[in-house]
Amino acid sequence: MRNVSLYLLIIIVAVSIIDAFTSSKTDKSEISYTNFMSQVQQKKVDAVQITADHAIVGQLKDGTSFTSYAPTDSSLLPALRDADVNIIAKPPEQPSWWMNMLTAVLPILVLIAVWFFIMQQTQGGGGRVMNFGKSHAKMHGEGKIKVTFKDVAGEDEAKEELAEIVEFLRNPSKYNAIGAKIPKGVLLFGPPGTGKTLLARAVAGEAGVPFFSISGSDFVEMFVGVGASRVRDLFTQAKKNAPCIVFIDEIDAVGRQRGAGLGGGHDEREQTLNQLLVEMDGFGSNEGIITIAATNRPDILDPALLRPGRFDRQITVDRPDLRGRRAILDVHAKGKPLGKDVDLDVIAKKTPGFTGADLGNLLNEAALLAARANKKVINMAELEEASEKVCFGPERRSHVISDKEKRLTAVHESGHALIAYLLPDADPVHKVTIIPRGRAGGYTMMLPEEDRSYETKSYYLAQIRVALGGRAAEEIVFNEISSGASGDLQSVTRIARQMITRLGMSPKLGPMVFGEQQDQVFLGKSLGHERNYGESVAELIDKEMHDTVSEAYADVLHMLREHLDTLKHMADALMEVETINHQQVDNLVKYGTLEGPEDQKKEAEAAPAAPAETTEAGTPDTTAVPEAKEEKAEPAAPKAEQTEIRISPWGNPVPKGGLTTGLTDKDDEEKKADEEK
Repeated sequence: MRNVSLYLLIIIVAVSIIDAFTSSKTDKSEISYTNFMSQVQQKKVDAVQITADHAIVGQLKDGTSFTSYAPTDSSLLPALRDADVNIIAKPPEQPSWWMNMLTAVLPILVLIAVWFFIMQQTQGGGGRVMNFGKSHAKMHGEGKIKVTFKDVAGEDEAKEELAEIVEFLRNPSKYNAIGAKIPKGVLLFGPPGTGKTLLARAVAGEAGVPFFSISGSDFVEMFVGVGASRVRDLFTQAKKNAPCIVFIDEIDAVGRQRGAGLGGGHDEREQTLNQLLVEMDGFGSNEGIITIAATNRPDILDPALLRPGRFDRQITVDRPDLRGRRAILDVHAKGKPLGKDVDLDVIAKKTPGFTGADLGNLLNEAALLAARANKKVINMAELEEASEKVCFGPERRSHVISDKEKRLTAVHESGHALIAYLLPDADPVHKVTIIPRGRAGGYTMMLPEEDRSYETKSYYLAQIRVALGGRAAEEIVFNEISSGASGDLQSVTRIARQMITRLGMSPKLGPMVFGEQQDQVFLGKSLGHERNYGESVAELIDKEMHDTVSEAYADVLHMLREHLDTLKHMADALMEVETINHQQVDNLVKYGTLEGPEDQKKEAEAAPAAPAETTEAGTPDTTAVPEAKEEKAEPAAPKAEQTEIRISPWGNPVPKGGLTTGLTDKDDEEKKADEEK
């Protein structure tokens, strides 16, 4: 297309230059027809040239050239003869032969260029004009793929399954001698980002054979028959390079179950799928060709595609467990300098449900944060910040919020954290913060002690109570509720509905499932559900959900009222330091302060060292020494003698060095008794 455009540009420029040269004229003064006739009558005109378009080009006897335009005047020629003017009549100019040819050919060239452009755009931008039926698969020659199984971590079972494929490609005679047949197709399925494509590349890199890669969407175009033709061409190329691997990514784009389309029973996608079925297991022989496919949705694939003889080995590539996440972090940490304080085991525990792609993104974010701070190594602080950034979004420290909203957020998050701490079935609290991050004004991060394959009813109920803790804390402290719990209420409703309708955890409805999914995959993810129960059961489901949530909310209110002092201390701590960790949460619940007894003891032991030093004048500080001795003899005395007292929002005195242990004045005790009533 670029060559055609270049040729057209050259032709246009050449025509313009030639036209400029041919139309160039000598400079002549233009005079009116009246002036011209006056010159003729005075016999000052020597010669004139009259063209077919009535243009007059003449020359005076003094050598001056001029031009004029003659109207239809029958007296012009007699006047020229009477003045003895040399008259030259010029016939109309005929265009040259090449100009005639250019005028005839140029429109055709333009039409051909437009046709070229349309054909290329129709093909999707690649290939030559008539190669619609050619496969767009990319071929990677033997030894060009450097990825091996060493670069894949966290999927040991999948690697063991694929190791047989590699062994067959390396030594097929070992299997042929015993009559064994290697699987013709391997289907890798699992959530996005778990490493399905990476596993296929690792197989090709280990086996050292040609590797054809193509996407499922590359088969289907707007022209009928193109998809089937490209499938035939792909396997024709594979047969020429056997043994080899054919990798089809996102095969659900072409392998969707037949008969599920809204436009009829047969379309271009079905024709492409039929051809793929024939090529994988038909009359032809495909020895030495192993087809590997990847998809996120194996449930929508056609059953004929999954039968033995085609994709007869199906490998699940799921999210890694704790040990797998630790191994994946080691792989992604290569080439990144880590600080001495980095503990990847902690990061692996903090990231349940993360895929390999998520973990790679986490380490990359940590490296970017370290580079932004001009650090030479990645420390644990960057990894902690990166994990929270990936989960909740970037911090919004510049976001301005009022003290009232900040206190509301502190109470809300304290309610979540306190309920999670008090419930034995809930996940342990790892961190609580009121720093806005992403779309959240604050968050409570809970860290599971281990990966779960199954969840119990008590765990679901604990999740509901933890989610309701924020709303309940707002109601108790402020006697008002806000919209900050909207996301929590959505989670509560979803968990309660799932327990009752999908998991059979309702004693009244029993172990039954209500609302089965349909098989019509074209309806999408949210519409493919069938209501297989009546109105009375629907009312009972709503009542069970309401009773479950209401009972949980009442329990949460009771728990928070019993620990109201701790709730307020935790909110005070968040107002003061904005972020507290799991140890500080434990100290607040047990002792009412951010620091535990051991931390306070260390501070008390370190306090006498300061008075022993000399003052700036060089004399010992004698006034501080007796106070230090007195502090050792009576540990409670320094607390009673603190002079700088800060009043918390709840009316409690809070010393400068930390928070007090609880509410002690009579007014607050009476208020607490009234609230309990």
